[in-house]
Amino acid sequence: MTQESPSAGPPTRIPFGRRVLPAVGLAFLAPWVAEYLMGSHSVRDLPLIVFLLPMYGGGALLIREVTRRSGRGWPTMLLLGLAYGVIEAGLLDQSLFNPDYGGYDFQSTAPIPGLGVSAYFLLVFVAGHAIWSIGVPIALVESLVPERATTPWLRTPGLVVAALLYLGGGAIIYADLYATEGFRASPLQVTIAAVAALALVVAAFVVPHRSPRPEVGAPTRRLPVLVLAFVVARLLWMPESWLGVLLSTVLLAGMAWLVWRWSRSPQWAQGHRLALAGGALLVHAWDGFYLHPWRAISPAEELAGDIAFTLAAITLLWVTIRRLKRRRLVEREPPLLVGN
Repeated sequence: MTQESPSAGPPTRIPFGRRVLPAVGLAFLAPWVAEYLMGSHSVRDLPLIVFLLPMYGGGALLIREVTRRSGRGWPTMLLLGLAYGVIEAGLLDQSLFNPDYGGYDFQSTAPIPGLGVSAYFLLVFVAGHAIWSIGVPIALVESLVPERATTPWLRTPGLVVAALLYLGGGAIIYADLYATEGFRASPLQVTIAAVAALALVVAAFVVPHRSPRPEVGAPTRRLPVLVLAFVVARLLWMPESWLGVLLSTVLLAGMAWLVWRWSRSPQWAQGHRLALAGGALLVHAWDGFYLHPWRAISPAEELAGDIAFTLAAITLLWVTIRRLKRRRLVEREPPLLVGN
């Protein structure tokens, strides 16, 4: 979203509760956006978030804290998000390779010969996790605490807890899905996924820092950025074919280039990152109305849950916008979603 210049090093002295609250919020928000808002889980399954929180929440928190502590920004976070997607879909739940994952066929669409992988769902799972499991939750919570958006939220013990949560959560998901699916990827598939994840982690920490360029402009209004993010995210993953792979790759590459260019402008700010995250968040809310949860419930209950989750997402976005707007007014910056 931008290669801003975060403040590295240990966080300043802030009361424990206030310091940790954003971390706790991110830990809960990551699995909710990734699984519940998109419709994979229903309101009835909300108690199950305690089983999803360690892997999703621990992973998002670990990525965010490692990135901020190392003095890096969004390119690093998103590359680590891609690595997260490869690890989850390739090594933990192994949905990339399982020919009958949850009763769904994820291999026959745009298959890659010899690997037992669908190019289409490889893109869906890996890029989808980078965007919705990692990028969107982090951007939202950082926007809720803009004064601490680029500083670490946890000290070393908290970072260790986040890492243990992620590792433990991953082990739980792996064991549970092996018990229910009875599937294990081949040694070749596991090796390829592990090497790909490692390569993405290395790339995350060698990607060069880009200095701002005064001659580069960025949108003065945030609403068009939100609309553009919504439209691009809505067009992704269609159709389910090699054509869909090509179109999605072009869309993702084009959007990445545009945001990379905008982010080099001195005018690029937290409000722009929130607008990108908000557009993607609203698409996930839309998806929830036509994707059905893994455990069947009545149509009326499913619709009520989708409406409740969508209203929650809109409320969260509205509160975050208001929070940023108040801070921008204090700093005498332009309003968040409207022009001067």
